[in-house]
Amino acid sequence: MAEIPDAPTKLDQLVAVTALLRAPGGCPWDAEQTHESLVQYLTEETHELIDAIEAGSREEMIEELGDVLYQVVFHADIAAHTPGEEFDLQDVAAHMTAKMVGRHPHVFGDLDLATAGDVENAWDSFKAREKPARTSVLDGIPLGMPSLALADKLLGKAQKVGLLEKDAPAAIPVENEEELGGLLLAIVASAKAQGLDAERALRSTLRTLRAEIVEAEALAASDAGVIGLPTAPPGSTE
Repeated sequence: MAEIPDAPTKLDQLVAVTALLRAPGGCPWDAEQTHESLVQYLTEETHELIDAIEAGSREEMIEELGDVLYQVVFHADIAAHTPGEEFDLQDVAAHMTAKMVGRHPHVFGDLDLATAGDVENAWDSFKAREKPARTSVLDGIPLGMPSLALADKLLGKAQKVGLLEKDAPAAIPVENEEELGGLLLAIVASAKAQGLDAERALRSTLRTLRAEIVEAEALAASDAGVIGLPTAPPGSTE
């Protein structure tokens, strides 16, 4: 029977336990896993963490954060023993530290950004210096995101390229998230009652929006297209 490895910190101990589980004589299931086979578990654990953040207790958050952390440690151990990858958790941490320092010149440098809004406005330029190969505001946005989250991302990018005004009035005013949730549920219920697929419909529209953003970047267009919303009520002379 294996003993729990001793280590300087609890994180080091988790890394050592993971390595022991995947080593010869450890757990056969753990030893067979790959980056690809673990994707489903990463997705599941991430959603469980979201649930804990939104409605859980301190203990549930600790547990679910640990589950997500374990996925990171697991992937790092796989990489450490995969020819051509050969990186570990320390490499991951070093890369992330360098990224955060580089993206916060207002903290680690001389740049003066006083408000969160100032930081948001400068964020894209920080990332552009970090990844000069990226040529589109859409680069780095995973299309596999849930459709509502993807819609939020693409609308933000549409604002950046001028397809949508940042300060445009809401087409459907809502007072709070509870009211918004009820409205979204009603839309999905209406789609279901008519035999329509709300998820597919939104993704189809988002593909059109994505194409418009690409065109706007190429042509410096300003036509709002699929996300064009009336700026004045019908019949107005504005």
